[in-house]
Amino acid sequence: MGGYGALKFGLKYPDKFVIAGSFSGALGAASFTEKEIPGAIGKTIDGIFGPAGSEARTSNDIFGMIRSMTPERMKTIPFIYLDCGTEDFLFINNRQFVDLLVEKKVPHEFRQLPGAHNWKYWDRQVQEFLRVADRAFMSGSTAR
Repeated sequence: MGGYGALKFGLKYPDKFVIAGSFSGALGAASFTEKEIPGAIGKTIDGIFGPAGSEARTSNDIFGMIRSMTPERMKTIPFIYLDCGTEDFLFINNRQFVDLLVEKKVPHEFRQLPGAHNWKYWDRQVQEFLRVADRAFMSGSTAR
């Protein structure tokens, strides 16, 4: 849950971060249930967030965070970098989040390239994220 967690903490604590990155993140994790994702993964998510509609789900839903964010608060969030392989089972979920970012005019960068949910893909793409982060830090700009 690294990509989802990175964005969640960036949105919840914007004063602590200038950039937040996600690679193949389970960005809709707070809304996933065992009903939609049968088996161990769905059961684990239900154990973490509780039943649908719970306070834990609502307060950790990054889609909801963006939807309810005021324009003033939006100006304080870190620059968002997302990357997901087109063959990744989480690709559609990542595209849905990017569509929301576009709708709300949230500064971000999204990369979609051929690849799956695996280390071969992430090892290649982490280098690109580091280049983007370096440019942001070297220019003194957080792309806000």
